[in-house]
Amino acid sequence: MRKKGFKLAVGHFFFDIKMGYQNTITISRKTKEEASYAYLGYVNQGKECEWLGQWNGKKFDHDKFDEAA
Repeated sequence: MRKKGFKLAVGHFFFDIKMGYQNTITISRKTKEEASYAYLGYVNQGKECEWLGQWNGKKFDHDKFDEAA
């Protein structure tokens, strides 16, 4: 398995997109609005996505996706 080529930025929002067998892409956005917009765009395309939440330096906060945000 390959290591991720980036570091998790504190305060950014992250979500994963499954692109096939054992192939996952992690996407980050600075604000929750931008992340929600991108996440919903991939969901509407029929992609299998997983909302990770906001990285606080040790774990993900806001790990439940709220469409109203």
